[in-house]
Amino acid sequence: MQSDTYIPRRLDDQWKLGFWDADVAFPFVFALFVGYLSSSKVGFALCASVGLFLSRWVSRTKADKHPAFAMHWAYWALPTNPLTGLRATPPSHLRRMVG
Repeated sequence: MQSDTYIPRRLDDQWKLGFWDADVAFPFVFALFVGYLSSSKVGFALCASVGLFLSRWVSRTKADKHPAFAMHWAYWALPTNPLTGLRATPPSHLRRMVG
């Protein structure tokens, strides 16, 4: 038997886009897309700066919190529809804890 067994430690890491987590990069990438659709350099620069501001805000908001903080926030704050509704958990408007 081998005594130096490798144990992977990073199986559940967040998805990354470059150096950013996917949920932090999404506002910036979406703003770049909207800026591209604006068809002007000023609109693109404005959308890029707003996207950068939003991504920095998201990154500071989720700092020192659970890695899936954005998903948990979306579950509790956004309205439920057939695409975001989960079957195994109660609806988010039921906030009474039993037990």
